[in-house]
Amino acid sequence: MRFLHPDGTTVHLAYCSNVHQAEDLDGVIGQLASYAEPVRQRLGVDRLGIGLWLARDVVTALTDRPDTIGHLRRELTARGLETVTLNAFPYGGFHREVVKRDVYLPDWTDPARLRYTIDCARVLAALLPDDARRGSVSTLPLAWRTPWPTPAHDTARHALDQLTAELAELERKTGRAVRVGFEPEPGCVVENTVQAAQQLGGLDPERLGICLDTCHLAVQFEEPADALRRLADAGLPIVKVQASSALQADDPADPAARRALTRFAEPRFLHQTRSAPHGVVTGVDDLPDALAGRLDDTSAWRVHFHAPLHAEPEPPLRTTTGELASALRELLGGPDAVCDHVEVETYTWSVLPARQRPTDREGLVDGLAAELAWTRDQFTALGLTQHTAHRTPRKETAP
Repeated sequence: MRFLHPDGTTVHLAYCSNVHQAEDLDGVIGQLASYAEPVRQRLGVDRLGIGLWLARDVVTALTDRPDTIGHLRRELTARGLETVTLNAFPYGGFHREVVKRDVYLPDWTDPARLRYTIDCARVLAALLPDDARRGSVSTLPLAWRTPWPTPAHDTARHALDQLTAELAELERKTGRAVRVGFEPEPGCVVENTVQAAQQLGGLDPERLGICLDTCHLAVQFEEPADALRRLADAGLPIVKVQASSALQADDPADPAARRALTRFAEPRFLHQTRSAPHGVVTGVDDLPDALAGRLDDTSAWRVHFHAPLHAEPEPPLRTTTGELASALRELLGGPDAVCDHVEVETYTWSVLPARQRPTDREGLVDGLAAELAWTRDQFTALGLTQHTAHRTPRKETAP
């Protein structure tokens, strides 16, 4: 979906396809028919944004055979879909039984990460709608925090210099601008905006910046206004926003809260957990560590578990949708739009507690549509006007 900000900026709203399990091109195209198009229909719109996650094998298939990119673009168009952003954080295997820290591999010391990101940018440049101002690609915040010796930092910065040059060359050849955003995440080399300013300051703001995930921002107990000011002072633009919500236990010592949290301690993804007693952020690397007594429980816990935006969990837990709404106000509620790409990224539907988890395709489609409707309402309340499409889909089902 597209919205017009009062300053004239077109703001793109999408949902991220990393919620779906597919790591080959046929599977990705199948997602468009099974999920993305029905989500669009539920919302009653003639154009829906989808932020594609394309695993390394898919990107290789697309770059090895350029005609397949045209096929993918035609499938998007035929179903009333468009792509202005890719999620290039997970490299592959994102729906294995156990992912945990493997999601940070390869990191930015490995040439494979650079090559994958550049290839994603090339694919995106070919998928962009003709009237899109630019594209965005999100990536991991350099690496998991350990080990990270000085030579690793130097190697990564050299890779970012190469990335900048490649993005400039891509724009020269295609006329399409693509920016890459590094996504601060708890536990990583860059886990908050203070570290982003320290580790990523000095990058070319025309090509590189930040992907701001609002779940991560909340888990680190960062105030949106302060975070945005800090990034602006460091010359780091917000390339992309991932609209997401964390899980919160106001009283983690409460036995009922402990029982509720236990239902979210699942084996696939890492659920970094933070507390901020007396304003000092402390944390552990996974929710089971917190439940085992390794985290102060005298003040609220926030958990890196992307919770559905439109629905609260069972009490006594809640989510950080209030912090998400505050972040959107800072980003889009002023006289100027701070960012023009917003992507709803709740990838955890399949690992929600059983009573909250969709049981079939229809349930997931309904949930994704409800999240986008919630976000659309936030945009409308901030004074953004929804666009009607510049064209309507040729048909509901591609041949």
